[in-house]
Amino acid sequence: MTPKEELALDEFLTENLRKGYIRPSKSPMASPFFFIGKKDNTLRPCQDYHALNEGTIKNAYPLPLIGDLMDKLRGAKYFTKLDLRSGYNNIRIKEGDQYKAAFKTICGLFEPTVMFFGLCNSPATFQMFMNNIFRIIITEEAILIYMDDILIFSDNLEDLRCKTNRVLKVLQDNDLFLKPEKCVFEVQEVEFLGMIIRPDNIHMDPVKLAGIQQWPEPHTVKQLRSFLGFCNFYRRFIPNYSSIAYPLNELTRTNEPWKWNELRTNAFITLKNLFSSQPALLIPDKTNPFILETDASKVASGAVLYQANSNGDLQPCGFISEAFGPAQQRYEVYDRELLGIIRGLTAWRHYLLARRLTPRQSRWNLFLSQFDISITHKPGKDIPGADSLSRRPDYGTEPDEERTLLPNTLFIGRIDVDLHNRIKESQATDQLANTILHAKTLNIPSPFKFSLDD
Repeated sequence: MTPKEELALDEFLTENLRKGYIRPSKSPMASPFFFIGKKDNTLRPCQDYHALNEGTIKNAYPLPLIGDLMDKLRGAKYFTKLDLRSGYNNIRIKEGDQYKAAFKTICGLFEPTVMFFGLCNSPATFQMFMNNIFRIIITEEAILIYMDDILIFSDNLEDLRCKTNRVLKVLQDNDLFLKPEKCVFEVQEVEFLGMIIRPDNIHMDPVKLAGIQQWPEPHTVKQLRSFLGFCNFYRRFIPNYSSIAYPLNELTRTNEPWKWNELRTNAFITLKNLFSSQPALLIPDKTNPFILETDASKVASGAVLYQANSNGDLQPCGFISEAFGPAQQRYEVYDRELLGIIRGLTAWRHYLLARRLTPRQSRWNLFLSQFDISITHKPGKDIPGADSLSRRPDYGTEPDEERTLLPNTLFIGRIDVDLHNRIKESQATDQLANTILHAKTLNIPSPFKFSLDD
């Protein structure tokens, strides 16, 4: 070990022996002990419990899904975040089992008396413990808990303070302590689980995005996987992610030769630009209607779930994108499009299932379900019999005005030359426009979808 590591080891052993978190051991088994560097240039002590974890019966208690937690924040305007001190170390290892987690150092053999990071059952056990002591408050949907992170939320300060006092009382009753430097109280913007939470909106954490523009072009599969691993965490914010990242993901396949070309360079740059745009997602209101928009290319499908925000404007609640397998890429266009719809409905099933039809649509849906039919739109000129019967003059006459796809209020006249030149000049510095044009050069769907509605 280096002198720096020896000093860190001495500090680790002294501190944890004093707390009673570890003790000298005579265990017949032991895991390796080592250090990894942290961003602040300090060392983090670690135990390699790989062999122990392979023989451990797993605790199947589930960790909450981050997306499900975020959905509960709809309507919240004020937040308090608490961070527990010592985390896993608050849970004791069952008496008689401590020897199994023993670790060896140059100073001897030691065994933990409390859970340590690296034990496969630590996350599930700690989440179960937290859910049990806060069960009543969680049931009331007053707080979110993800292991040692606690988020208290409300639509008014008085209620928030009441909930905070209840949470602090539970912590006190269970001899749990907080890290004051990591707690924030009564704010309208808070970082939680890598996201920035604001009233009814979720944003990517700008601190985590700070280095995305300076991310160097990868030269190995390991470097590329590191970049894609970062991207995958925030992929729900990026439209058509799988289509854009497809050329990069190809390089990570087993036995795929490394061949970095212009197509992959463009995909790499496009992803970095999209992350830099920092889009915001609307926290869905399950009582209001949704709009599901789907699309499919030759290599992937994408979907966007929209809902009207407080201003009445449509705002995305989330993006999903998934690459097609080799067999799916050979599907006909309409089957790929239908698969895209199925994927969108599956991903957001909990929002879209059992959405109400109008009474008329419900009656028609019940009637049509008796028949094994497919419905296809055809222009009137292709079905002259039915078309002429629908236009019998004794039923009345149709209005003379020409029917168009869009209402007249959405049409504008030709722009003048001065305005055209100003638009052209501004386009050069418009990041959104450049991203769309860049996608066109890659021959992939635009990452943004726009529509006009009456």
